[in-house]
Amino acid sequence: MNMGFGLSVEPQLWALLFVMVRVGAAFLAAPVFSAVSIPLPARIALTGAIGVLTMHAAPVVAPDEIFSITTMLMVAAEAMVGLALGFVLQIAFAAPLVASEVMGVSMGLGFAQAVDPQSNTSTPALGQFLSVLLTLLFLSVDGHLVLVDLVVRSYALMPPGEAWLAPQRLLNIALFGGYAFLAGLLLALPVGFLLLCVNVIVGMLSRSAPALNLFAVGLPASLAMGVIAILIALPAMGDYLLVIIHEALEASQLLVLG
Repeated sequence: MNMGFGLSVEPQLWALLFVMVRVGAAFLAAPVFSAVSIPLPARIALTGAIGVLTMHAAPVVAPDEIFSITTMLMVAAEAMVGLALGFVLQIAFAAPLVASEVMGVSMGLGFAQAVDPQSNTSTPALGQFLSVLLTLLFLSVDGHLVLVDLVVRSYALMPPGEAWLAPQRLLNIALFGGYAFLAGLLLALPVGFLLLCVNVIVGMLSRSAPALNLFAVGLPASLAMGVIAILIALPAMGDYLLVIIHEALEASQLLVLG
């Protein structure tokens, strides 16, 4: 038995585990990959497969001392870069939830809750519909492949061991959180404007005819108008969802990788 072969495998194994930290952290925070419906063994296998490809695309050397403070700091830096790449995308994916809150309250669907299959939490039913639509569009434009490409390219821009994010980049990532509210409001703008007009009309009717039952007329009218408005505005909302995906991928590259 060739003992030299066994000695040459161990550094490669540590290098693979070192690479898997950044890749696994990105998948832990990124949408689609972080869905609870994906089994943990499948995530680990996917992370390891991408880690092997990354080792061939970029020179990765394992730390000299495995159990040391320097190595722990390097691992923390790798995890921070991966989490930042996925977290920026996760911020953009929160825009449909903001839009659903704006539209759902005006339509009277604020009480309609459903379990989100990705996060396993209770979310508005309308927000779940928009989130599923955004996820399908993200997969249709190969956004998941672009994310993998960003993770692999990050090793050329931020070599392992030198990947610590500057405070200014962390601040920019935090400020990007406002984009979720901006995109959500713009996504709900067509439907929200029509619902506002309906509420104004119902208010005028309630003032002109005080005996009119506002709840018996206003709530069904708002719900019907909201459903019709969503059906009419759905193509435009789909186009803006593509814009959100494009902005999220661009922000991941700009805010994290520079």
